[in-house]
Amino acid sequence: MPFVSDIYKSAPATFRTPLQAKTYQTLRTLDIPFERVDTGEAITMEDCIVINDRLKTNIVKTLFLCNPQQSVFYLFVTAGDKPFRSRDFSAALDVTRVSFAPVELMEPMLGTKIGAATVFSALFDVGNAVRIVFDRDVLLREWYGCSDGTTTGYMKVKTDRITDDFLSYAGHKPTVIEV
Repeated sequence: MPFVSDIYKSAPATFRTPLQAKTYQTLRTLDIPFERVDTGEAITMEDCIVINDRLKTNIVKTLFLCNPQQSVFYLFVTAGDKPFRSRDFSAALDVTRVSFAPVELMEPMLGTKIGAATVFSALFDVGNAVRIVFDRDVLLREWYGCSDGTTTGYMKVKTDRITDDFLSYAGHKPTVIEV
């Protein structure tokens, strides 16, 4: 289990990635309150169990997907404990079967490395090359738990502040599906 710090309500003193810096700058600009923790490297959903306990929320699972031609990309946000089935995702969107996008595209397209995919990557996707898709179950929760763009920083934010304020600011209109 990774180390998990006390809870903070302010940005880290130093930033590990450009996305992390932009994430906290945007939260400040939009006056969106958050609670966050610093952690040891947490990449899997199993790593997030102690983070969930500390933040008293559930970290979402954020998957970077694409079509077989790697010409259409998706950032799919679902419950951390929900299994992902490509067939169900594709059927819900009425699209060709999808698979995980190549790891080497994460940094240039999302500003993150494997294990740190986050909705905050929308800040780097100014051309809307990545379609953001939410599992409806995630939107029914009061709190949205996610990475801050690193594998060592996690936070919780009111879900409606993500969907109503943040994504609008980032120029993304999310698609909502039931899987």
